[in-house]
Amino acid sequence: MKRRTFLTTLLLFLLTINLGIMLITIYTYRDTMGQAKERSAAEHYFIASGLLKDITALDNRGADYKQDIAGLAQPYGYLAGNQNAGIALYEADHPVYSNIRGEIMSDFPTPPQNGDRLITLKEQNGNAAVFVTGRLPEPYNDYALLYRSDVSNTLHGWQRMKNTMFTIGLILSGTLAICLLLLLGRLFQPLTDISKTSRRIAEGEYATRLTIKGKDELAEMAGSFNHMADEIERQMEELITTAENKQLFIDNFAHELKTPLTAIYGYAEYLQKASVPEDDRHFALECILSESSRIQTMAYQMMELANLRDDQIQMEPLPVSELFQKVKRAMTPKALEKNIDLLCYCELTKLYGDANLLESLLINLVDNAIKASNEGGPILIKALMDGAVPVVTVEDYGKGIPEEALSMVTQPYYRVEKHRHRRDGGAGLGLAICEQIAARHKAKLSFISSPGNGTTAKITFTTP
Repeated sequence: MKRRTFLTTLLLFLLTINLGIMLITIYTYRDTMGQAKERSAAEHYFIASGLLKDITALDNRGADYKQDIAGLAQPYGYLAGNQNAGIALYEADHPVYSNIRGEIMSDFPTPPQNGDRLITLKEQNGNAAVFVTGRLPEPYNDYALLYRSDVSNTLHGWQRMKNTMFTIGLILSGTLAICLLLLLGRLFQPLTDISKTSRRIAEGEYATRLTIKGKDELAEMAGSFNHMADEIERQMEELITTAENKQLFIDNFAHELKTPLTAIYGYAEYLQKASVPEDDRHFALECILSESSRIQTMAYQMMELANLRDDQIQMEPLPVSELFQKVKRAMTPKALEKNIDLLCYCELTKLYGDANLLESLLINLVDNAIKASNEGGPILIKALMDGAVPVVTVEDYGKGIPEEALSMVTQPYYRVEKHRHRRDGGAGLGLAICEQIAARHKAKLSFISSPGNGTTAKITFTTP
């Protein structure tokens, strides 16, 4: 593109400047030769007038002017010679006097019969001459005067001027070509930078950016390109993170599935190949049922995750106290196993959302709190206003979560304490489901915790 722009612009300039020079030279040629013709016509008129006066004077005295016509014309021939010109006098198309160098022209232009003058310009072998012919007034109109003016010097001067102008035009064209090349190089440099940067981004160097200089349109374009590169880098990071999370999900799922399948296969093979006591047989079947139930739980939770990503939920006002009571009734039996009190504190009258999903969210959070709590430790479920938005928290006083693990607890199959979750039958999907439910309600799920000081799960709704 740069080359095409350069060649097109240079060609247009060359055409323009050469056309301009050509028009100027044509105009100056016509003007110069026009002035030469006017001067020659004036000289012809002067000589013809003088010659007419001399002939008239002789004729008035009764002298035979025809015998002395050549002598009368001779002084005017000398005068014309001083002007780098010459004259010729014709009678009935026959020369009677001439001081024009060389032979008398055989193609002598016949002057008009009406008394007008004929002015012609002839060029030959680089020389030029103006010829003016005209007849003398009556009764001497048998005589015709030819005036020849050599304008070769004038023509040569015009030619030098023309050559000088074309030389200057050539110099200007060369200078313009250099300046245009430098200018286009500067103008197209941002495009070159964009091309290079685009290739680097395409090759995976997503942090590459353009340098912004000035505040013109090019700087604005560079800023827009950098913004686009920022978006590309952000989206690529999201894609990479998503891909890593998916791979981690698959790896963890395969690992989680392998453990119960191994146990099921082992106990089934044991029952098939060995004769075992009734107690051992009952124990093996219980293990098979337990591990099968665990696989079933994982399948249900995975389906729930998939549905949460795709389905839209129906938002409706929900009484908060009623919601808390349902959660408390569902989790009290499990809490009593560890002698834990479930305490509810409610400042809000209602929340907007899906009753079943919010109940599932709180049950999952309370279940995790029970697992993390010590014997006899209370769990607080609160609903209150934090500024202009409602907040629901589930607070325990159990083992807590290390700081480095807080950002990963909602990832599928992630375990802070792997042995504890496997022992309790968890599939590692509960908090991932909680995060999806919160997102569907345009809320944010966060955790505040430290080892030994318990954990607070906080659901912050973005709208009242």
